[in-house]
Amino acid sequence: MTADHSPVADLGAADLSAVDLDAADLDARGDSAPSWQVAARVVFPTAGDDDVIPLYVESGRRYPGVDDRFDRQARGWGEEKNAQTPPDVAPPSLAGLVLGRTSLRVPAAERLSFGTYFNAFPASYWRHWTTASAVRLVVETTGVLSVVVYKSNARGVPQQVSRIEVGPAATRTEVDLDLGSFVDGGWYWFDLIGGEAGGPGDGQVGGRPGGELIRAEWQVQGNRRREPRLSIGITTINRVAFCQATVEAVAAATELREHLDTLYVVDQGTDHLDEAPGFAGLAAELGPQLRVIRQANLGGSGGFSRGMYESLQAGTSTFHLVLDDDVRIEPEAILRAVRFAAYTRVATIVGAHMFDLYNPTTLHSFGEAIEASRFWWGPVRGVKEEWNLAFDGLRETPWLHRRTDVHYNGWWMCLIPLEVIRAIGLSLPIFIKWDDAEYGIRARAAGFPTVSLPGAAVWHVSWNDKDDTIDWQAYYHQRNWLLAALLHSPLPHGGTALRESFQWLAKNAFSMRYYANAARMLGLHDLLAGPDHLAATLADRLPRLRSMQGDFVDTRFSADPDEFPAPTGLGLAGPAPALPPRSRLLPWAAKTALTHIRGVAPAAVERPQAVIPYRYAVWWYLSQFDSAVVSKADGTGAAFYQRDPELFRAQMLEGARLHARLYREWESLATAYRQALPQVTSPQAWERHFGLEGMP
Repeated sequence: MTADHSPVADLGAADLSAVDLDAADLDARGDSAPSWQVAARVVFPTAGDDDVIPLYVESGRRYPGVDDRFDRQARGWGEEKNAQTPPDVAPPSLAGLVLGRTSLRVPAAERLSFGTYFNAFPASYWRHWTTASAVRLVVETTGVLSVVVYKSNARGVPQQVSRIEVGPAATRTEVDLDLGSFVDGGWYWFDLIGGEAGGPGDGQVGGRPGGELIRAEWQVQGNRRREPRLSIGITTINRVAFCQATVEAVAAATELREHLDTLYVVDQGTDHLDEAPGFAGLAAELGPQLRVIRQANLGGSGGFSRGMYESLQAGTSTFHLVLDDDVRIEPEAILRAVRFAAYTRVATIVGAHMFDLYNPTTLHSFGEAIEASRFWWGPVRGVKEEWNLAFDGLRETPWLHRRTDVHYNGWWMCLIPLEVIRAIGLSLPIFIKWDDAEYGIRARAAGFPTVSLPGAAVWHVSWNDKDDTIDWQAYYHQRNWLLAALLHSPLPHGGTALRESFQWLAKNAFSMRYYANAARMLGLHDLLAGPDHLAATLADRLPRLRSMQGDFVDTRFSADPDEFPAPTGLGLAGPAPALPPRSRLLPWAAKTALTHIRGVAPAAVERPQAVIPYRYAVWWYLSQFDSAVVSKADGTGAAFYQRDPELFRAQMLEGARLHARLYREWESLATAYRQALPQVTSPQAWERHFGLEGMP
């Protein structure tokens, strides 16, 4: 580790905005070693957003040490902390200290830490996946300040690396750091401590004691393998306000646009982005960097595949970024993904984490994996969903310091090298659900890993306040899950996937959610039809699924609570009782099933037996009622669920028949789908879906 600090004026502002150089550039200059290039800039939220400030900067000091409850659980020694507790005293707001996108004021005697999600440096990821051999921290300041540099290990234990006193003149500080000790995890970060007032040259800035951070960045030294050029593909349907805000953010991000070839907006809706007020000015500002494409609604897989296809056809980008339409972006996060991907040893998909858009300091998804035994997606073991970094930030959260390796990354934001797309094709034509997971597994099998990169994230509408497993999307959950298992499961019959699939049907039937079961069984019928059904059903399944909804009372939602009769009896719905223990579950389920094939009392049809909030509407609780008014997950309405013995019996018998057939035909179907995979994901096949076949 080496450190140097000197007046900014002697070096010039160009040092902090140097463009990336490829190997040919270096050879032409005669350099014997790769140059230092920007990996991540220290940034602050636009407009000093109070809601997300804890993700960028924190106040105060955290003392060395680690809460070993995390390690105790991992080693089987005891319980791990499983819930967060709000601090006794709310942390002070730091938004008032932010002076601009890269600068902030540091008051005298105050410590501000950049050991945060967006501004610390994820050293272990750079060490493991890239050619980077060293890191350099560059900090430009004015006033009297202390620059204190820290590192952590995979257990989250911090260690002070360097402390440098700077000022009072404008100063550029450089600290060279190594990557040797970050095999399993660890970050670098720095704190700034404001100097005390006390006389001439005491660090007063603009008449105030302390100092200012002008800018800071993390640089890396290594052999860059790819040019950091990207195109972006947003797929959208009737989310004009969301989508326009994203396009505006890209237009305003000057540095991002220096790396951008084309922003493709694939509009599959009826409320069009290019007809929105203000769009004309936005289009003029972006010029040829923006292209809006209208096409039929082919779902997320169709919209994302169209963006990939256009990038392939253009042939100018190194990477294609898929981006959802209901997100809020951090432009620096996109740049970090591109810079990282340019240095990876092999072509690597680089994904972003997800923060909850409506609870914006909450890390909703940090790492995704497929559990082989049941072929089901979920967080990587040891990763916590819904982790609020305003309560416990990076410095207090040991599991965030371990490097987390993943199977895939969600397509809320995901950077895909064009060489990966050329090698394995586009998305499966499966409309929505499992397109991102299947693609990541397919890429992994072809030798292209996925990295979910810390410091690269978007804010996305989380799935906490919605349940798309019981509406028309149940079809895609069912079919695409088992399709992905047929293609990629390493276990016979997908491990326990078929058993769990039938359990889903039983739970829905017990819950009086008959429409969800009808959609799921349609998915099983289509899956059994073989690979040809994928092209045949891509565009027409959604209209059919929506037309089916009117046949089921559990889909007839109303926003008016007075539309439903008052419930019978005196019972008030409270928290659901516990699920019966495993030892009694089978006889309990058999008894409950017998209840569901018996007739329903007329009174239960006329009036609900209970009004049940969605959060209590678990299957083992709903199964005890003949009828109930059940609210939607998003709180916008409710439906009058009613038990239907004939429908219950028919769905359970049909579900058993379909699952038995799928079990018998598993190997032959798996072979058929695997053989068809290269063709159905090819650009040529997608051209037909886009209506471009035969066009010049």
